Amino acid sequence: MPKFNYVAMDSRGKETKGSLDVANQNEAISRLKEMGYFPTKVTEAAGEKGKGAKKKPAKKKKKGKGSINITIPGFGGKVKPKVLTTFTRQLATLVDAGLPLLRGLRVLAKQEKNAVLKRIIGELGDSIEGGSTFSEGLAQHPKVFNKLFINMVKAGELGGVLEVVLNRLAEFMEKAEKIKGKVIAAMFYPAAVMVVAGGILVLLMVVVVPKFKQIFTDMLEGAALPAFTQFVLNISETMTNNFVGTALSVVAAFIVLKIAIKTKWGRWGFDKFKLKFPVLGPVVTKVAISRFTRTLGTLVSSGVPILQALMIVRETSGNVIISNAVTSVHESVKEGETITKPLDDSKVFPPMVISMVDVGEQTGALPEMLMRIADNYDEEVDNAVAAMTSLLEPIMIVFLAVVVGSIVIALFLPLISLIDQLGGQ
Repeated sequence: MPKFNYVAMDSRGKETKGSLDVANQNEAISRLKEMGYFPTKVTEAAGEKGKGAKKKPAKKKKKGKGSINITIPGFGGKVKPKVLTTFTRQLATLVDAGLPLLRGLRVLAKQEKNAVLKRIIGELGDSIEGGSTFSEGLAQHPKVFNKLFINMVKAGELGGVLEVVLNRLAEFMEKAEKIKGKVIAAMFYPAAVMVVAGGILVLLMVVVVPKFKQIFTDMLEGAALPAFTQFVLNISETMTNNFVGTALSVVAAFIVLKIAIKTKWGRWGFDKFKLKFPVLGPVVTKVAISRFTRTLGTLVSSGVPILQALMIVRETSGNVIISNAVTSVHESVKEGETITKPLDDSKVFPPMVISMVDVGEQTGALPEMLMRIADNYDEEVDNAVAAMTSLLEPIMIVFLAVVVGSIVIALFLPLISLIDQLGGQ
């Protein structure tokens, strides 16, 4: 009889490993459930493969004689979140309507326009046809399907509620894309204004200011210029004479910043700065809280064990500060303590969130309470984005007025001095 190795969680969330002598994978999962375990991984032992029923080999598409496969580094490996969200919703609809998973994938593969996703859907269908589970097929494409996606599908397969999990995944991804779209739309106008303003400032410093320098030289006949005017002229001269060097310095500074952010302490400092930034900080904080609560609530309600769910949330949080807080929560739950204390100690989550999580934990309705917090914070994000947009417009106007006004004042100071001298004569 084949032997299956398993990794499972007990009722307290403690991980346990072992092996069972059963006929197939489904029987192994049923046996583990009868033992009170929540299986997270069940695979046939390496030495036993081939003794039982052999898996049907996946079909391989034959290449034509004239076909050429060209792979460009950096391209073709990922799928845009919006495209993946649409695929998840369509698959959830088909499976919920009673269509078998394999047939649903074949239907979607035929109509998919994105070449990368079309290829991946075809490979998923081949993997399932060859005897693998859907989650095992998804795990072969980590660049497209993250751990959140894979583990939720695995939980749906183990619980026999794949259609429910796919619908939850689709809803989760749609709401995440909606929030992301709102933030990007709010930031587009300020970013566009700053780019145009930067171009105008460069034009002033490289083209306009040097002409005034020649005028001052002819009119003042070697007399000393005001200190502020000389400072602006020096900047202009540096930019004009070393334009390529100045541009390369800006690019180098940007690259150094990117490299610094990749380091552990650099990433921590940058994420902390984003949360504390005066105008943008409240929006980033609310988005992070909404993402944390919705991800954890979706995972737990889909049947993923709490410890495993916390590990996934930590890896998909997108912010080191939130990730550290989730790590503390994971350690607390692992020791049999509550979620609320480490959340409170992190100083990231507001008292209202901590109180609602505490109530959900005590009443046994934690997933529902987490989803309620996420819905509430989605509305908070809308309000914060509107407030940020209304604040950024006057701030940018004042900033540009100060910069351009300073240049104008610097150029007019020598003229004022000259007029005073002529008046005195």
